[in-house]
Amino acid sequence: MTVSRKQMADAIRILTIDAVQKANSGHPGMPMGMADIAEVLWNDFLVHNPSNPHWAGRDRFLLSNGHGSMLQYALLHLSGYDLSLDDLKNFRQWHSKTPGHPEYRDAPGVETTTGPLGQGLANGVGMALAEQLLAKQFNRPGHEIVDNYTYVFLGDGCLMEGVSHEACSLAGVWGLHKLICFYDDNNISIDGHVDNWFADDTPARFEAYGWHVIRDINGHDPEAVKHAIVAARAQTSKPVLICCKTVIGEGSPNKAGTHDVHGAALGAEEVAATRKHLGWPSDEAFFVPQEIYQGWDARAKGKAAEAAWQDKFAAYKAAFPAEAAEFERRLRGEPSPAFDAAIAKVIADFRAEAPKIATRVASGKTIQGIAAAVPEFLGGSADLSPSNNTRWKEAVDLGKHKVEGNYIHYGVREFGMSAIMNGVALYGGFLPFGGTFLIFSDYSRNAIRMSALMGIRVIYVMTHDSIGLGEDGPTHQPIEQVNSLRLIPNLHVWRPADAVETAIAWESSVKQERTPSLLALSRQNLSALPHSDASIEGARRGGYVIKAAAGKEEGIILASGSEVELALAAQAKLAEAGVHVRVVSMPCLEIFDTQDAAYRESVLPAALSKRLAVEAGTSGLWYKYVGLQGGVVGIDRFGASAPAPVLFEKYGFTVAHVVERFRAL
Repeated sequence: MTVSRKQMADAIRILTIDAVQKANSGHPGMPMGMADIAEVLWNDFLVHNPSNPHWAGRDRFLLSNGHGSMLQYALLHLSGYDLSLDDLKNFRQWHSKTPGHPEYRDAPGVETTTGPLGQGLANGVGMALAEQLLAKQFNRPGHEIVDNYTYVFLGDGCLMEGVSHEACSLAGVWGLHKLICFYDDNNISIDGHVDNWFADDTPARFEAYGWHVIRDINGHDPEAVKHAIVAARAQTSKPVLICCKTVIGEGSPNKAGTHDVHGAALGAEEVAATRKHLGWPSDEAFFVPQEIYQGWDARAKGKAAEAAWQDKFAAYKAAFPAEAAEFERRLRGEPSPAFDAAIAKVIADFRAEAPKIATRVASGKTIQGIAAAVPEFLGGSADLSPSNNTRWKEAVDLGKHKVEGNYIHYGVREFGMSAIMNGVALYGGFLPFGGTFLIFSDYSRNAIRMSALMGIRVIYVMTHDSIGLGEDGPTHQPIEQVNSLRLIPNLHVWRPADAVETAIAWESSVKQERTPSLLALSRQNLSALPHSDASIEGARRGGYVIKAAAGKEEGIILASGSEVELALAAQAKLAEAGVHVRVVSMPCLEIFDTQDAAYRESVLPAALSKRLAVEAGTSGLWYKYVGLQGGVVGIDRFGASAPAPVLFEKYGFTVAHVVERFRAL
């Protein structure tokens, strides 16, 4: 029995309304409205293999309007992925493979975690960028092993979020012609009809970015959708936005076209009415006829597509064995064999030279020293390259319609940069890092959080880490940023105290597998610490004794970053008065907290309960190390405009004040 396109799309609608109704939670409207578009894309164009969701040659599909997650789950289930009917019945339940929004690693075939609107679209820009860059680096004439499309579904909410402007502007600059986006223009958001708060001329906006725009496609006409995709794939110089007019909740006789169907279950009566309206052959929940399953089943086609790609890659490997081995290594995310020697040399040179330099400068020197051993580096900065020291001498800049190289000038687009880097990391083959001032991590914060949530390797290079930046004043001086970032689970926040600790921060960041890193780096010069082999190993463990007391220890001074130097000076002053303390450097609290109890006790012995922490930022987080009876020299108010030495004095970051505070404990 031949099934129609409408019946295939209606299967998505039925599974959606049943799953949302069973959970009594979810967003049925978008999946019902975009079902016809999805059916055409997935059955006629999308190259994928349900039996192996992560093979390198696949197309990428992203659901930026991730509240409509049942659309993706229904597609995955129907086409043959390891996502069962029981998984759909467990929609939004504890430890299910079908959480409320698509989550990377939870369900097979989900390429990125979406839900915070606009970021999936920005991830798509990153994936399309990575595809073109990887193709440029590895493809050879007659051997195009990197050749896939990135398809993104998005809605009004994605376009209202500012990150969509940042990312789509760059996509136009770069001319990412294998990025094809479908705008679900249904005129509805949670509050109702969007006309009163979203009146943009969206097609004109994207044309101004340099996109190719296909206007006024009836999203419920499969032939119109198909012709639009064919036209989009014929575009060879611009990303494409297909503007699809749809009815939210299409198929619901009483709620279609209203905000009532956006974010709530239809209700038992309307579910029954929708079944009847669609002419569905059964009233049984989650029932899909076998002939429709057969029509959707993409396993044989996917297996053949992957086999064809594997044959192509085998030919490539025979012709270019070294390039093939490097391609495979980079997709595995393993550091190159040359990396350990390169970073070891950087650390050894810093130890030998003991330079008094800013940690942002030390970071730049580290990048320069390891870049040749990390060909997967894709660096960049949000218009602060000279300040962030992120660009190395041999870096090759991307430019307008020049998608080749390994360094990106993102412009003043901190959020877009961070979300694009997430997409690059998810695509594979690259290790992206990007810089800005630490204060502007606030602009990037949700994308940083998404890096941590997904467990992907992205490196954030954040400079000007404290009041030490000086005259730019409180708008640019981080106070709460370091500690607020430390509150994000699965994020390594490094605040190194000298050049050696900075190199170790880079070593750790490159070697991580499922943890992003953020480096908070100083503008002002910092003295080299008295390093030994033991302190090098201790720095790798996140916290260590940088200098023990000369006599019987009476307490501990803990510090990070620029304040370690101050702590050492205070230690010397106290020793002159016969008060002996150890100084502990804490470059990465998160890594220190994962060490075994014996190591943590060796650094912070319980017997030494007299403790003072010193850090030029908010004080609250440090009490978990110093205890309620301990003290913190910190900053719990905003900064001021003045030279850095004046600010440190006025805010109490002096030897005399640290000594006074310790003796008062």
